Amino acid sequence: MNLLIMIVAAVAVAFVIAVLVVKFLPLKLRPVVSIVLLALAVFLVYKIYNGVMAPINFDKKKVKVYSEVIENLKLIRDAEVAYYEVNGTYTKDKKALIQFIDTAKYAITETKTVVEKVNRGGGIIEDVERRVIDTTGYEPVLKDFKNKDYKNMFKVPTLSGKEFELEVGKVEKVQGLEVPVFQARIDKESVLKGEDPSLVKIEKEAIQSDEVKGPYISVGSLNEVTTGGNWPPSYDKNDRAKKNQ
Repeated sequence: MNLLIMIVAAVAVAFVIAVLVVKFLPLKLRPVVSIVLLALAVFLVYKIYNGVMAPINFDKKKVKVYSEVIENLKLIRDAEVAYYEVNGTYTKDKKALIQFIDTAKYAITETKTVVEKVNRGGGIIEDVERRVIDTTGYEPVLKDFKNKDYKNMFKVPTLSGKEFELEVGKVEKVQGLEVPVFQARIDKESVLKGEDPSLVKIEKEAIQSDEVKGPYISVGSLNEVTTGGNWPPSYDKNDRAKKNQ
């Protein structure tokens, strides 16, 4: 909208100046005015070009930076999910989570059905099926993080010394049943530091399905039971490609 207003205003000003030159300006001064008008035209073209390209360049940089940020958030999510699998809860202790990946092990279980004879009384014996879960071994959590830079997963890419916020809590899934939840996030304003403030403001208010919604880039939630992120599927394309290989 601002660009359209600029173009309309430029055309109107040019028209007015042209009328004034033709009607009132002496012939000897017209070359000088022509040079001024040419310079003005170049300036307006430059401003219009910047007006068109600024959002395009912003989006390109945004996608690149967001992709790096989201990769780390995915690592944090995977680490928290693994921690929950072993411990039945999440943790906000960043050092403990990294140490967990280095040292913890998953239990390898096997589920089987066994038939037991149950005396129902009165001489009645009944076969009853029961599921039994046996632990058959253990495997290191570290195997799921092979070739992944999990030791630096809490550092926000492009922001020296900045780390993701990490919080845990509980949500009542059904009445009387509380479920552990976690959330890791970083505000968009920090990630987009140095960019056009007006474009950053628009980005923080994004609600479209193909955008990272809201003022933060986040994974998990403290308000609902989820381990998903607030980014669109386009940021998961590389993950799907790896799975299909």
